[in-house]
Parts: sequence; C-alpha cells; structure tokens
Amino acid sequence: MKYEIKLTVFLLLMFVVTQFIGIYVVHSYMNEDGALPYGMTTPEIEQESDFYTSLLPLIIIAFIIAIGLLFLLTRFKAEFILKLWFFIVIIIALGITLSAILGDAVPSLKNASLWVLIFTIPLAFIKIYKRNFLVHNITELFIYPGIAAVFVPILNLWTMIILLIIISLYDLWAVWHSGIMQKMAKYQINQLKIFGGFLVPYVSKKVRAKIKSMSKAQLKKKKIKVNLALLGGGDIIFPIITAGVVLKTWGLGPALLVTAGATLGLTYLFFNAKKKKFYPAMPFITSGMFIAMLISYLLF
Repeated sequence: MKYEIKLTVFLLLMFVVTQFIGIYVVHSYMNEDGALPYGMTTPEIEQESDFYTSLLPLIIIAFIIAIGLLFLLTRFKAEFILKLWFFIVIIIALGITLSAILGDAVPSLKNASLWVLIFTIPLAFIKIYKRNFLVHNITELFIYPGIAAVFVPILNLWTMIILLIIISLYDLWAVWHSGIMQKMAKYQINQLKIFGGFLVPYVSKKVRAKIKSMSKAQLKKKKIKVNLALLGGGDIIFPIITAGVVLKTWGLGPALLVTAGATLGLTYLFFNAKKKKFYPAMPFITSGMFIAMLISYLLF
C-alpha cells in the first residue's frame, strides 16, 4: 500500500466528494442552458462531426500548449507568472462552482457570480500566497468541478474516450519514462509552495513514536521530516469531465457508475502501489471508467 490506511481512505473520500460536487455543478449548468458566469461561452456545435474535425484537435493542441507553457515557465523559474496564472484560474474555477451552488440555494439572488468573489478572491490569495493546507484542500474540492463545467459542453462520448486514451498514454510516458511529472510536482511544492491536487502532510510511524517520547523543548530544536500524500489535479478533473459527458449523454445513473469505476480504479492503485514510488494514476482510473461505460451501455 502506498500510504497508510487512514491517509488512503481520506484521499479517496476527498476524491469521491469532488466527483459528486462536479456532477452537481455540471448538471446545474446543463439546466441553465450552459450559461457560464464571467462572460465565458462555449462554441456552438451544429453537427456531430464538429466534435472530431474542430473541437477535438483544438482541445489536444490547447492541452499540448498548456503543458508546454507550464514546463517552460517551470524551467525558467518564472514563479511570479506561474503564481499569477494559478491565482486567476482558481478565482474563475471557484467562482463557477460556487455560483452554481449559491444560485440554486438562493434562486432570487441576482449576480451570484459577483457575490461569490467575496469568498473566492481571499481563498485564492491564501491558497497561492500563504500556503495553508486546510484552505488548499478545501478549495481543491470546488476548483475542478468549475473547470469541468467549461469542458463538458464541448465534448461528446467518443471524443472523451479518445482524450482519456491520449491522457493515459501521456501519463505513462510522463511518469515512468521522462519523469516530467515528478519534476514538475517537486518544483511546485518546493519552489512555488503550491500544488495542483490534494496534498496531505504526514509523518511515518517511527517519527510519530519519536515525537511521543520527546519533550516540548526537544521538539522545538529537532527538525522533523514530513512526508506528503499526493493526488494530482489531472487525476481528479478528468473523471469529473467524463462523468459530466456521460451525464448529458446517458443520464445520472451511468454518470454515477463512471464515478464508481474511477474510484475503484484509484483504490486498486493505492492498495497495490509501493511506498516512495511514483505511479501514473490515469491508466488505472481510465480503465475503471471504461468498464463502467461498457456496463452502462449494456444496461442503459
């Protein structure tokens, strides 16, 4: 097992909660005819072929550009630009999610997307510039549903399947061949003091035993090694987008089944992975979602 059972359960619980929030947010904007806040619009899709001839290539190109830009900024240590980029994206993503929740909770409220900025801007500032683990993980629950709500309208089932295959292959290459994922993660955590995904600090059993045997005076002088339990943002958001696409194609039951498949795939990885080793999570998550989609196709 990669992490202790308590940490594993906690990460899985955070993952599932985010998926449910994502399905709720995507469904909320489906009811609103896809009208996203902050002037964001989705391209009009007139024919089925548009998914393959126009949107899919654009998404793949945008994905490559984003990864390339992030890599270049990381390589040249452009911390200010990277932090500003994260700051803006977080405000928008949180705003999309919280606007849906607040708008449904208080239907009579006008300009919900502006009201939520009262919360999103301070939270984004603390997350990026102050490094608070509690704020970091709580905001992660709401960031990815907002991002997913942008992409779900421009994807159909087959383009989603193609994207999942491409992303899973990239994940395999980036983790086991090139090591880019590890380098970028270490740079984000050590230099930027931020991380895109769930991040939970913990100490080993041996360190905990030593801490219990030490006095307060000794603890102040002693440096304690803290480990980090991680789950990357890509491993969280792509299952939400997939469930959202399945939701608009087949309905709620199959979408929840996709979430279950993704969770089982991630659970299998956590329980079979070895400590202190990096693993590409997307192939496992994608496999679980593909099985869920196959079951959905046969049953629904």
